Amino acid sequence: MKATISDFQVFGGSPTFDVDRVVGQVYMPDREVFDTWFSAISERAFYTNHGPLVARLDAVIADRLEVANAVSVTNGTVALMVALTALELSGDVIVPAFTFPATVQAVVWAGLRPVFADVDPVTHNLTPETVAAAMTPETTCVLGVHVWGRPCEPAGLKAFCRQNALRLAFDACHGFGCSHDGRMLGNFGDVEVFSFHATKIVNGAEGGCITTNDDELAARLRTVANFHRSPADRDCKVRINAKMTEAQAAMALMALSEFEQYVDRNRAIYEVYREQLGPRSDVRMIAFDASELQNYQYAVFELGDEAGISRDDLLAVLRREGVHARRYFAPGVHKLHPFEEGRNGPPLPITDQLCDTLFQLPVGAFVTPQDARLIANLVSVILDNADAFSQRLATSKDGAASA
Repeated sequence: MKATISDFQVFGGSPTFDVDRVVGQVYMPDREVFDTWFSAISERAFYTNHGPLVARLDAVIADRLEVANAVSVTNGTVALMVALTALELSGDVIVPAFTFPATVQAVVWAGLRPVFADVDPVTHNLTPETVAAAMTPETTCVLGVHVWGRPCEPAGLKAFCRQNALRLAFDACHGFGCSHDGRMLGNFGDVEVFSFHATKIVNGAEGGCITTNDDELAARLRTVANFHRSPADRDCKVRINAKMTEAQAAMALMALSEFEQYVDRNRAIYEVYREQLGPRSDVRMIAFDASELQNYQYAVFELGDEAGISRDDLLAVLRREGVHARRYFAPGVHKLHPFEEGRNGPPLPITDQLCDTLFQLPVGAFVTPQDARLIANLVSVILDNADAFSQRLATSKDGAASA
């Protein structure tokens, strides 16, 4: 383990890792298992158009999440587009700027206007109070995000939306396998959306899913997501080819068969970070409710004001060590084109603060608990010598600028 500033690659030492440790989950099935599943697809010669594996995946998800309807589609962004379209909305949708841009892009694709609301400094999620501050006369829906898999105040937002005659949807792309008050995410609001991107704990080689306990809404979801006509169709103005393929369904089903093992691995890594960095006062680890189910696919930290180094300089030093930690989410969506132009709505001071201070350390298939110990040690040494790192980095930048 490194002990002094001179040990670090940025100042002439050797990198800790020869191969980058990354933040994405990227769990892959065993090759023999993969070949078995894909050989079966080839033998059936049934590759798309509502195949048996997609139907099986819908049933498995509905059973796991204890929800009435699961509709698998081609990816999480399209899942959001289909969900918002099936809700037959118009006007404004209140959404956090502290989220992945696809959340907001889906609102625009559905022909709606995003209005940004700030988030809570502790939960990082929308609250009824922040939503109320962003309300417009044309607001028809609230789109909450379960950031890090922590629930976005389902009960409070449900009461607020009911009082104001709004629809309520959740982007649950971080939250597969997480629960709230003993109930699985996927059961809240009018509709919820999950992602099976390779960076998520359920890797469907892309893929996504929409869940709802409203049978009529589920029929509309299936209509919007399918460009073919079928006897079960509802009257929907816009439709799209959002069908999941059999290959994607196979990948997702293989991932679900190993889901508990992936959670255990993530949790072991998370606990190493918590044990080694948790006692520090200059960095705070985002905590989970131990009484609820979690997937532990995010190990997120907030750098304190007392740290003598900026978040971006900290990550730059780690990057040279082969640790590909990431800023989350930076910049906020409200500062990205085209959303920064002519933006109305309330100020977002908490969003701005979080975008400047949060970072995620690697978790997933390419990280071991021993790797996490090395990474946590790097962070500790950098923070223990923060002033020296900052001064040396500033000198390096000045030298590069004048060269």
